[in-house]
Amino acid sequence: MDLDDSRYDKETGRPIDKSYLELDLPPYLQESLEVMKKTWAKMDAGENDIHWHLWWDDLCSDINAAEVNQEISSEQAWYLREKYLRMVREEF
Repeated sequence: MDLDDSRYDKETGRPIDKSYLELDLPPYLQESLEVMKKTWAKMDAGENDIHWHLWWDDLCSDINAAEVNQEISSEQAWYLREKYLRMVREEF
């Protein structure tokens, strides 16, 4: 691998585009992600979704369950939380 390639982080060698972390997710988690994507699309367009907090809670729960059950890695879990729950991970 050529580390001068802009597709990879020069320090870690990992791809900069982290969408690979969304592959091969458990079906229940994929379903929750799809619902949340639709909800954010509505919200971002200025529409109201009175159930968004329920979908947010469902997705958060499914991410946590998948991580605890070792169906996804901690790296995947945090990627999904940041992207789809719009959480900010605090580094200590």
